Amino acid sequence: MEAKELDLPGAPSPDVPRPQGAGPRHILTVAIEDYFHLGAFNRLIQRGQWSRFERRVEHGTRHTLELLDRHGARATFFVLGWIAEQMPELVREVADRGHEIASKGFYHRRISSLSPNEFAEDLDRAREAIEAAAGCRIHGFRVADGWFGPHDLWALDVLARSGFRYDSSLAPLGRQFAAEPWRRFAHEHLTSAGTIHEFPISTATPLGFAVPVGGGNYLRQLPEGLVDRALSRWTRQSAAPLVMYFHTWELDPAIPRISAAPWHQRLRTYRNLDRMADRLGRYLTRYQFTSIGDWMGLSSQPAAAPARPKAPSRGHLALVTEEAPATPPVAPRPLVPVTIAVPCYNEKVVLPYLATNLQAVRRRLEDRYELSFAFIDDGSSDGTWESLERIFGSWPRTTLVRHHVNRGLSAGIRTALETAGTEIVCTIDCDCSYNPLELEQMIPLLEDGVDLVTASPYHPRGSVRNVSPWRLALSRTASLTYRAVLGQPINTFTSCFRVYRRSRSLAVPQKYQGYLGISELLGRVALAGGQIREHPATLEIRLMGVSKMKVVRNTLGHLRLLSEFALLRLFRRGASTS
Repeated sequence: MEAKELDLPGAPSPDVPRPQGAGPRHILTVAIEDYFHLGAFNRLIQRGQWSRFERRVEHGTRHTLELLDRHGARATFFVLGWIAEQMPELVREVADRGHEIASKGFYHRRISSLSPNEFAEDLDRAREAIEAAAGCRIHGFRVADGWFGPHDLWALDVLARSGFRYDSSLAPLGRQFAAEPWRRFAHEHLTSAGTIHEFPISTATPLGFAVPVGGGNYLRQLPEGLVDRALSRWTRQSAAPLVMYFHTWELDPAIPRISAAPWHQRLRTYRNLDRMADRLGRYLTRYQFTSIGDWMGLSSQPAAAPARPKAPSRGHLALVTEEAPATPPVAPRPLVPVTIAVPCYNEKVVLPYLATNLQAVRRRLEDRYELSFAFIDDGSSDGTWESLERIFGSWPRTTLVRHHVNRGLSAGIRTALETAGTEIVCTIDCDCSYNPLELEQMIPLLEDGVDLVTASPYHPRGSVRNVSPWRLALSRTASLTYRAVLGQPINTFTSCFRVYRRSRSLAVPQKYQGYLGISELLGRVALAGGQIREHPATLEIRLMGVSKMKVVRNTLGHLRLLSEFALLRLFRRGASTS
């Protein structure tokens, strides 16, 4: 019985019969997305930050294609519109290898965050980008983040109105659809705009609770024997296709680890990545899989070509306009020499992320500045030096310096100032907890008479994201205390993200070499009468690797330095009045 023949709209027969003459019985779908798109990291990584991360999606996708080729399997690849727009050649390669392309929306968003109109607009934008990249029409959709629950079925109406033939966003979890048990299987759903096919992820029902067993995280986390029995029971007892899925990043064990994520999210994301290819290989050997489009018998038609403006007819006179007088050529301004210095200590895992950010800085600033780079390895023991040589060794105007023992963050900055061949030296944190693109606004602030520019999250127009409250309280308290002791209208004394006038910074004495030296250097420049400017910036939590700062030692050090500054200022005040 078809859904449209039932009294209750959308209540179909439990199993949708497979079209006659179809090939493999079961369905495999793959989500093309990168590790920084994951919904688990939405609180830490915003869409505007995606371009700052090393892209790994090509690795996972090509590993996926090789795995499917070895087993003669075909799949539906659900693609983010953002990926299709950024990497159209990757999407075209998947299509050219014989797989179906479908939509995962443009951005990685939950359906609960979208209104019906916003959802429809997102569908249109994604379809345009994906079809342009793949060169063919798309028929299917899967929600990018999470699954459709009972309150999200309105989205199927929007999909049907938008011309989609099927959806695979339903995952019956627990007892969400206990009153509609047929929703566990492939079925037709009647909407106000017609029928749309739904292909839920396959589930087992121990004690009446639906547990997904046919997809990504569940394949990696659940005991393999349990999953084997559940899939075997499904194929024996149900005429409906088994629907299995995974993500391309799950076949790339080398994806960077977002260490700032909560432990349970890290466990969910990274556990058993090294075993995923073998597990999938066993299922691809045991079962025959194809794409949803092939299973439904949908044809892969070429995408409609975008409308082109018509050329003027030869029978019409062209409009003749008077040419503007030629503008005399303007001599290009000389590039200002600038060094960007990065102290590094056991930062091997962060360096690819750093490289992506610095490449963006170079592209943004190369028309105004002659950029040099200096990387100071401060006695690392984790392979940082070898990674610096491999990643940055071929960059033009780049210097690699190595401390054979760890001397501290401020010592690394001092080395950078001493070895730089430019008067303007910028220092950034290796973990890019400040966006290095802010240098575009900071460097011009180092005007004549200004000796130092510092990024300031505690400025009235600055901000902080995801930093732990206790650590934020310590840093903010230290800066407020330095401001009071030194009598300087500066809001942030602890930031490493700065632009220095090299000669002035080297002229002041420096006693401390670790984190404490960052505050000391700014304070001594201020006490020497130097002019300091602040740039309001956003401080974010370290996303990768671990912080090297020893909190108790650093706090005691700040108290010691503050007392030294207080005595020095008191002594100078007394000398000036005598």
